[in-house]
Amino acid sequence: MIRFPRHRPGARIAAGTALCLVGAFGAAATPAAATGTAPATADPLARYHRQHLDWKSCLLGPDDDTGRELQQAGAQCADVTVPLDYAEPDGRTLTVAISRIRSTDTAHRVGALLLNGGGPGGQTIGDPPWVRAAMRQTGERYDVVGVDPRFVGRSTPLDCHWPTGSSIRGAGTGRAGFDRSVGMAEDLADRCRTSQGEVLPYVTTRNTARDLDVVRAALGERRISYLGYSYGTYLGQVYATMFPGRTDRVVLDGVLAPDRYTTRLLRGTEPANRHALKGWAAWAAARDAAYGLGGTPDRVLASVDRVQGAASRTPLSIGGHRLDDRMVPVLLLNGLSQDNDAAYGDFALAVRDMLRAADGRTVAPSPWLAETLGFLMSGSDSAYGSVQTAILCGDVSAPRSPEVYWRDVQRSRVKDPLFGPVSNNITPCAFWDPPRERPTAIRGDLPALLVNATGDPRTTYDGARSLRRMWPSSRLVTLRGADQHAVYGVFGDSRTDATVNTYLSTGRLPATDVTCDRSSG
Repeated sequence: MIRFPRHRPGARIAAGTALCLVGAFGAAATPAAATGTAPATADPLARYHRQHLDWKSCLLGPDDDTGRELQQAGAQCADVTVPLDYAEPDGRTLTVAISRIRSTDTAHRVGALLLNGGGPGGQTIGDPPWVRAAMRQTGERYDVVGVDPRFVGRSTPLDCHWPTGSSIRGAGTGRAGFDRSVGMAEDLADRCRTSQGEVLPYVTTRNTARDLDVVRAALGERRISYLGYSYGTYLGQVYATMFPGRTDRVVLDGVLAPDRYTTRLLRGTEPANRHALKGWAAWAAARDAAYGLGGTPDRVLASVDRVQGAASRTPLSIGGHRLDDRMVPVLLLNGLSQDNDAAYGDFALAVRDMLRAADGRTVAPSPWLAETLGFLMSGSDSAYGSVQTAILCGDVSAPRSPEVYWRDVQRSRVKDPLFGPVSNNITPCAFWDPPRERPTAIRGDLPALLVNATGDPRTTYDGARSLRRMWPSSRLVTLRGADQHAVYGVFGDSRTDATVNTYLSTGRLPATDVTCDRSSG
């Protein structure tokens, strides 16, 4: 999948898909909505719930930028022990790494606010400093806790030793490109099965939710508040379903509707990504003197098409990498998720680099393009792609026949020849072992605050509206007029941020849904 963003103000995003991202582990017949909790008379997880946490410095060494930021913010870190398999709590264990900035207004303390920044597979342990800053004075009343999910970041690792940080590729412009995608997907699945087969069945959102509840108990909290972005919104839904009564204040930003949670998370996002591409094209056209991509939006889009057309004939050579028509659309998708000048400028430089390569010129890639090429076309981020794919494949069954995907690609190509062959393409999940558990049947209602931008190209706005209908006691905060993935504390809209902070401070949802125009901040 595409890498979901690191949700911090000013950060450049190489998106997850979109994008954008989360009791007893029973047998396959266990009802998906089971709480996962044992009877009060015999808690098989007691040793995990009552464990002592050894809080220590988050700084791992002189080059640990995340640890340094945490240390400067006054955070401490700890490892929480959890069972690999919740059906065998006395068996193999894992560690889940957490960070915490403690409440300073102890007289008005609300409790712990647990964070998930998305993915699936994204690190969250480094997020408390900027979330605490976004919360302003409200943050003084919370212990703000970042949690790296099982197998992610500083938690017990998982790495299938892939030659890429993402399993997502386009299908190209013909059958040969699609067949190469099939071969790649099967190879990546085989690498995971060979190197990580013993743990793959336990790399799931439901087990991550169970881990969150162990973290809750180990922190000594009866209930937790929760802030989740992107995939983290789905994790929050699963947690609130599996552990009813354990949540206090819940904020879900960049909402992933449960019926949209599949092994191909980008399916259906083509119109939103096309809209975002057009918005960027208008921005780039107004700055043609700086980027040289065309003086009108249509000319900028024609430059993008020329890049893809050239790559379909001969792979583009950039920075030691060769970009074919399966890779170019993935790079373009990675450039769309943040609606601000810095992100747009990085993207424009990348398109300019690809355009020059299409003209046969020698190109040294701009910094964002170099970083993204390294992510997609080397094994430097193999662990990220491995865990992200393992979670999706472990959660939801996928079609097995390559012909299903080929038909979807061909149909989608008619409406969007650039993005359709990416969002509908085959993934390693077609070659994965079936999930051990059924997907969680999300609860019927929860009083939560939902946040989404109308032009979000990752978790599209219709998903937020869908969950709002499912949860009539919730409220939806809409940022109108922004092609933005992740809003609170990220985009810089003052009214949106104030609405979230008021809810976190008072525990009271707005009386009605709230709509903010992007000019309000």
